Amino acid sequence: MNVDPDLSALRGALEALEVDGYLIDDDASDSDQRYVSGFSAPDPYQTLVTDDGVHLLVSGLEYGRANSEAGADTVSRRSEYEYQERVAEHGSYEGTIQTIAAFCEDHGVDSIAVPRTFPTGTADGLREQGLAVTVETDGVVEVIRATKTEWEVDQIRATQRANQAAMATAEELIATADVDEDGTLVHDGETLTSERVTEEIEITLLNHGCGLDETIVACGEDGADPHDRGSGPLSADELIVIDIFPRDKDTGYFGDMTRTFARGDPGEEARRRYDVTHDAFEAALETVEAGVTGSEVHGVACDVIEKAGYETLRSDPSTDTGFIHSTGHGVGLDIHEQPSVSPVGGELEAGHVISIEPGIYDPAVGGIRIEDLVVVTEDGYENLTEYRIGLEPVAE
Repeated sequence: MNVDPDLSALRGALEALEVDGYLIDDDASDSDQRYVSGFSAPDPYQTLVTDDGVHLLVSGLEYGRANSEAGADTVSRRSEYEYQERVAEHGSYEGTIQTIAAFCEDHGVDSIAVPRTFPTGTADGLREQGLAVTVETDGVVEVIRATKTEWEVDQIRATQRANQAAMATAEELIATADVDEDGTLVHDGETLTSERVTEEIEITLLNHGCGLDETIVACGEDGADPHDRGSGPLSADELIVIDIFPRDKDTGYFGDMTRTFARGDPGEEARRRYDVTHDAFEAALETVEAGVTGSEVHGVACDVIEKAGYETLRSDPSTDTGFIHSTGHGVGLDIHEQPSVSPVGGELEAGHVISIEPGIYDPAVGGIRIEDLVVVTEDGYENLTEYRIGLEPVAE
């Protein structure tokens, strides 16, 4: 990774807490670990941030790769601290704790701050070794991660390009399908299902160096639940929500985009809801700029939807139809991260990457959501999504 993070805010937090360092004990599935260390490994390793740099403790297996790939100032292997001997004498847990404690001592650290997700067993063990361990409760690394470097924005943009290719694959399948006599979509003589479209999305993403754990291809009533993944045959004259959020396999950065299609005529009310959602989407986008709060952006989307006569969670906190989620969220090494574009969203800053995704839902009509991914600028935003918005699916 080539993030080159500015950790001055973290070091300021360590000074305020009056500790010597900040320790992360996790594998690279923890985005803070991946970000601070500049390294990715499937097994836990330790990252120690001190005044004089970022220091890694890794297994011998990962040592060579960490030396060549990590953004750390120093890389040590466990064997330098007699790891095998300690494990042989004291067992895996105690031996590992002693090794980490020796690593910290080697870097002049006898008091540490740790993230909220730090393993309790490691914390307790280090305390027994004489280290003072304090939990850093503000999530300062997540706050740092929220403001993207130019390099990070480029990685997210690249993932979003792959995402657009996947969306085009899905849209073309729907656009070119035949309609059976019962209204079911048929492609190449076989029923076109949510699962088939999802498979083609995944294949396209793999061809672009990305993958995803899950996606949403939800038709009709399924689409009225914002997080229903969808299943079974797709139908004409029904709304189809497609939400794709892939991750680049190399860099780890996500993309995110949603489009809603209808093959045929979903009805006047569905079309009206689509237009209202699009208006809310545009109004929210026009509000985005540095200094505006996520709460304000969300409020503008609610204004449009409520004015059109639909409920939101703002107008009725108990509603299960209408606009029943937040307007957006940060996207980066996590698909949901800071900042929040919601009723509690704080001030947006230049470099924040956020989704804008209002929607209107009702099982009687279906679901509608439109989503782009943008980077906040001083006087507005740059849209990282270059994909047309339209209810009628179109084949390239």
